Amino acid sequence: MLQDPLNDAMITIRNAEAAGKAECVIRPASKLIGRVLKVMQDHEYIRSFELVEDGRGNLYRVGLVGSINNCGVIKPRFAVKRLELEKWEARYLPAQDFGVLILTTTEGVISQTKAKEVGVGGKLLAYVY
Repeated sequence: MLQDPLNDAMITIRNAEAAGKAECVIRPASKLIGRVLKVMQDHEYIRSFELVEDGRGNLYRVGLVGSINNCGVIKPRFAVKRLELEKWEARYLPAQDFGVLILTTTEGVISQTKAKEVGVGGKLLAYVY
């Protein structure tokens, strides 16, 4: 039984990267996982992803690049003000301007750099570097 599908997806990606695979399958699919994958694709951590409808919860087929050192979810999902983003970057990312925090905001699921540009805060979902 799945407790946290986003956590399972991030672990699947991390394990496939560590094993040197070119592709991995994430099951079950959800809109939240799709939006997190889109942010990862925008920052070139994954090559591509596609939704495959199999009639049993669907799945994502993700093409990997091989550039992910670590990724995971942030639990509990801390609320972050726009002025506090740098504090959370220092906590979850290994160096400045290295890696991405993914958060959900009123603008949708975006990275911390986009949140700074737009000037919004939100809740932390995941990190990738």
